[in-house]
Amino acid sequence: MRKGFFITFEGPEGSGKSTQSRRLKRFLSSKKIPVLLTREPGGTFIGEFIRDILLTPTRRMFSSRAELFLYLADRSQHVDEKISPFLKRGGVVISDRFTDATIAYQGFGRTLDTVNLIKLNQIATDGLEPNITFLLDVPPEKGLVAARKTSAKKMKYELGDRLEQEDIKFHTSVREGYLALARDNPERIRIINGIGSRDDIFQKILKELSPLLRTFLR
Repeated sequence: MRKGFFITFEGPEGSGKSTQSRRLKRFLSSKKIPVLLTREPGGTFIGEFIRDILLTPTRRMFSSRAELFLYLADRSQHVDEKISPFLKRGGVVISDRFTDATIAYQGFGRTLDTVNLIKLNQIATDGLEPNITFLLDVPPEKGLVAARKTSAKKMKYELGDRLEQEDIKFHTSVREGYLALARDNPERIRIINGIGSRDDIFQKILKELSPLLRTFLR
């Protein structure tokens, strides 16, 4: 049986990763490739409850470490229930956020120790890593405008969800965390400029992905 292929999308708030991950799912499906699109937090029945806890703006009364372990609990269930089984069947999994988000948000944003975060991620995922990660990079001041507008429209959060309401310093640190991860993992993480038309951005993603997918489909 063909081995599965794991793709993740990462980026600051409002980077367009959700849009591009959905687009990639449609593209792969049109090629008759078995593909699962999922997200973090969320992606499972339990995960959606955790997502609500983490992102509802009024729920601000928990510590950075409590926040971290909620994300890790979500990820553990996500990997065991959805991601690993689909990969074992030889399919392609696309996840909107994964382990890099923990390093960027809880490590650089919340200033928790990144060495410990790496170890905890390994425990939560049982060592699973993406084959390729697309980091859609946008300046936080631009991305936040788009993200808050989407939250106001879709979820009725007038000022954005709980994370989107963090100050610009926090979001700047998150972006710096993502860029640091990309520098440390150049083979896996491909930086895609998130400024531009959706079509142009998608073509850049396909250009990076196509050689790897040809190998996967052999």
